[in-house]
Amino acid sequence: MPVMSLSTLLRSTTRALVLCGLLLAAFPSITLATPYFEDGFLGLSQQELHEKLGRPQAVRDRKSALRVFTYYPITDWATYFSKLVSPENGEDVYTFTREGIEIRYSFSYAVDLNGDDENRPLIVRLVDIEFPHPIPMTRLPSLIPEFHPSSDPTSPTFRSNIWVLLFQGPASPDARFIVKEPGKDQLDWTLCFQLFSLQGLPDRLTRESRIDRVEIGAQSVEFITRRLRHTHEPTLNPFSPQFEKQSVPPPRSLKAIPVPHYAE
Repeated sequence: MPVMSLSTLLRSTTRALVLCGLLLAAFPSITLATPYFEDGFLGLSQQELHEKLGRPQAVRDRKSALRVFTYYPITDWATYFSKLVSPENGEDVYTFTREGIEIRYSFSYAVDLNGDDENRPLIVRLVDIEFPHPIPMTRLPSLIPEFHPSSDPTSPTFRSNIWVLLFQGPASPDARFIVKEPGKDQLDWTLCFQLFSLQGLPDRLTRESRIDRVEIGAQSVEFITRRLRHTHEPTLNPFSPQFEKQSVPPPRSLKAIPVPHYAE
């Protein structure tokens, strides 16, 4: 078998690289997106999401700054309504049944401005997961396969009166693409789970606290501690062993019943 010289090998490698570059240039609509984090969704293109989950059951369009949506069957959206609004305004909706509970996933997108005007790639920037009725926090890992909360008590965690914010894993420089905050390039952005309780959370948070909705997105610890410190209260990670011990109310001390003394 003849031995390829080093110069011949280099020329062959160069030709292969040039050919790959020409192929990518010939197909600009191909989006080589990969997930930014371990959730497996954020950073995917819409096409990759459809390949992973199948065709969505519906598409919803936000009608105001509040959580007011109009839901369209996927066929109606594709043939008519998608032509009336910007592509990123439509959120793909999927419904799953787990443990007898119907769970709704909605995917919001960011637009890749590098694409052409007619077929701009859409990248998943936020996942909204809703339950038909409030769920104890302790059940979330079994109902949401993408939710793997850290058990580290030092994992950054914040709360308010209606939500808990859990940071997860290392930061990703690529995640800046789906963030809209000004100055985002100077900050690190990390996978974050935001657990919402529409009825409000108790002052003493427990794992049985009820959650209505979970958002999967990207957040910055530095951004919160610098600019949102008045609305984001640091708290202990509720999925850590230390929290479980802390959340148990201390035993109430029983006062002895005074015994009356009678004169003899």
